[in-house]
Amino acid sequence: MSNPYIVLPVIFQLFVAVVLMFSWNRKNLQKLISVIGSLIALLISLLLLLKVNQDGIQAMQAGGWVAPFGITFVADTFSALLVLLTAIAGLAVSVFSVGSIRNARIKFGYFPILHLLIMGLSGAFLTGDIFNLYVWFEIIIISSFVLLTIGGEKAQIEGAIKYVTMNLLASVIFLTAIAILYGLTGSLNMADLSIQVAAVENRGLVNVTAILFLIGFGIKSAVFPLYFWLPASYHTPPPAISAIFGGLLTKVGVYALLRVFTLIFIPDEFLTWVISIMAMLTILTGGLGALIQNNMRKVFSYLIICHIGFMLAGLGIYSAIAIAGAVFYLVHDIMVKTNLFMVSGLIFKFKGTYSMRLLGGFYKEQPLLSLLMAIPLFSLVGIPPLSGFWGKLLLIKGAIASSNILMIAFIILGSFLTLFIIAKLWAAVFWKDGAELPRKKHIKYFEELKPLKKKAMIGSIAFLSVISLGIGFGAEWIMRLSMTIAENLMDPTPYIQAVLGI
Repeated sequence: MSNPYIVLPVIFQLFVAVVLMFSWNRKNLQKLISVIGSLIALLISLLLLLKVNQDGIQAMQAGGWVAPFGITFVADTFSALLVLLTAIAGLAVSVFSVGSIRNARIKFGYFPILHLLIMGLSGAFLTGDIFNLYVWFEIIIISSFVLLTIGGEKAQIEGAIKYVTMNLLASVIFLTAIAILYGLTGSLNMADLSIQVAAVENRGLVNVTAILFLIGFGIKSAVFPLYFWLPASYHTPPPAISAIFGGLLTKVGVYALLRVFTLIFIPDEFLTWVISIMAMLTILTGGLGALIQNNMRKVFSYLIICHIGFMLAGLGIYSAIAIAGAVFYLVHDIMVKTNLFMVSGLIFKFKGTYSMRLLGGFYKEQPLLSLLMAIPLFSLVGIPPLSGFWGKLLLIKGAIASSNILMIAFIILGSFLTLFIIAKLWAAVFWKDGAELPRKKHIKYFEELKPLKKKAMIGSIAFLSVISLGIGFGAEWIMRLSMTIAENLMDPTPYIQAVLGI
């Protein structure tokens, strides 16, 4: 069904960014515009998902060009859900930024760039054109690079160089793969490519192209052995920026993998084996990396890598129930990882450090806040019935059905590593006795903040914690939605028909 309004989440974020640019020197007005804009964006995204659920897949051909010749935007259940999750995370980060981002960074364009980043993410989820997926990735890279470097601190610049170098390499590989794909098929429309690639006789070249896409998206998703840029960069910017990065940036790579390898390249036995090995080693290396860290944000950065492995495992198993598990875990992970980086930022505002060796006694000092923070921490572990449990349950069911005993072992290993790491963090930060830390002059501590800023920081964490509890206790509804998405991914016929008008 043709619907020109499906690009509204993208256009609206651009509109908010432009309005913010006209408020360049008015920091309080920028905060207000960002929060109100994020609320409206959330409403638009929710309406889009409801529209897709009610009327089926929505498509739009830009400029009135008939597919596959024009630029196509498509909203199916998967993309509409991710646009909604992006809007939820964007709202939480926008509110958290009100309390945590310094005025100097706001004057350098923090809020406009944040909304341009969210625009890029929404565009990547909604595009139906493989070249325009590359274009949206570039918008994401440019916006995120600016956010990484705002403030100009040495650690930020160092992390940003590693981040942008690896992501530009991924973009070159991605663009090369697109060029080969276009040479093979003469098309860039993903629905049309699904038909054209299946008809290509040179399967060797198709498989090489698929490997190039796997490498390009693998770098962006931070999978083994292509992940080292992530823990070198995600801990360097302010917590609000780390939160949007940790929650969403790697997930757009996971989305691309799930979309491309169910719609365009159907993995054969060799490719599923390669993806499975990458998934297992991603789980292992991410978990072991987190185990030896002392900095809270570095712990969370390595856990991003570990849990990307769970999502990649669903693609490696390649069955409807396993893909549903990957989708469920994706939903859970976006909310929890965004929240955890904000949690680390709030703790920093109280204590002035991220070091687990120096921290301690937080539960004794702030029992109610500690209980609030326990929700995302133990949701991450996957203690039933919290949100992290259900996605792994579906993945294990899929692995059992496929007799993939090794994958089951790695999923369980990753779960136990996460449990041990979070228990270690909880004991170090919340339970053990904490020493009196010297006050740092350049830090504005929590008690020095205005009441509105305090409420903004705590409120954003509480908001995402409630969402996480809703995912866990409302798992039946999310599970049904994940199964619907998985079935649509495994049988893309309705997607192709909606885009090409067949």
